[in-house]
Amino acid sequence: MPEPEAPATARRESFGSRLGKAMAERGPLCVGIDPHPALLKDWGLDDDAAGLRRFSLTALEAVGSLAAAVKPQVALYERHGSAGMAVLEEILAVARDEGVLTIADAKRGDIGSTMAAYADAWLRDGSSLAADSVTLSPYLGFESLRPALDLAAEHGRGVFVLALTSNPEGASVQHVGGDDSVARRIVEAASGENIRYGGTLGSVGLVVGATVGNALSSLNLDLASVRGPILAPGLGAQGATPADLRRTFGPAYGQVLGTSSRDILKAGPGLTSLRDAALATLEGLRAA
Repeated sequence: MPEPEAPATARRESFGSRLGKAMAERGPLCVGIDPHPALLKDWGLDDDAAGLRRFSLTALEAVGSLAAAVKPQVALYERHGSAGMAVLEEILAVARDEGVLTIADAKRGDIGSTMAAYADAWLRDGSSLAADSVTLSPYLGFESLRPALDLAAEHGRGVFVLALTSNPEGASVQHVGGDDSVARRIVEAASGENIRYGGTLGSVGLVVGATVGNALSSLNLDLASVRGPILAPGLGAQGATPADLRRTFGPAYGQVLGTSSRDILKAGPGLTSLRDAALATLEGLRAA
C-alpha cells in the first residue's frame, strides 16, 4: 500500500523560511511598488491602466533581483477598477515566475465567511491574486483573522498583521491599555501563532512603522520574542533612516524588513537610476 500523502504544511517550505533566506542572501530591503498619481506623472506616464502597467513592470524589473520582497500597494491598483486589478494580477504572476517574494499590501480584516473570502483571494493556490503574503488588520479581534492564518500556513504563505503604525491617530487604539496595550496583545498573539513554525523565522509577521520612535519601549513590546518578520514602512520619504531602524528595533533588528517606496521610486523611470537608489538604501540597511 502506498504511504498517505503528506499534508501541505509538511511538504511546502514556509513563507518565513523563504523570506529568511531572501533576507540573508539579498539583504533586509522591501521595495514598495506604489503607483501614486504624482509618481506616474513624474515618470511621464498617464494615470490609467497602461501607465500603471508600465510603472509596475519597470519597478519590478529594476529592483526584483535586489530586494528580499516587493510590496504592491493594492489600493493604488483598485482605484483603476478591474483594469487596475488585472495589472496587479500580472505583477504578482511575473514576480512569482521570477522568484521574487511579494507582500500584497491590502490590509484586509473582517469576520467569518467574509474574512475567509479575503483569505481565499490572497492566499489560496490558484487564485489570480495569490501573493506570498498579505497585510491584515486585526482590529475586529486577532482571532477574526483565523481563516487567513490557517490558510497561509496550509499553503506555505504568510501574513503581516498591523501592530503599531506611525500615523498619529493609531495611538488612540494601539496604545490603549498601557502595559496591557492593544499593540502588546497583537504582538503576543503573533508570537503564539509562530509556535507552529520551525526554523528561525515564523510566517506571522507584524507591521510596525519605522517612525514609531520610543513607542516600543514605552509600551514594553518585545518584538524579538515574536520570531516573525517585522515589516517596517516609513524608510526614506517618511523620514526614517537605517540608523533609526537599528535604534528603534534594537535586538529585533535582524527580523526587520525595511520598507522604502517613494524614496526609491522617485528615481525612475530609468532602470539604472532605480537600481542605484535601491542599492543605496540596501547598503544603508546592511551598514546600520
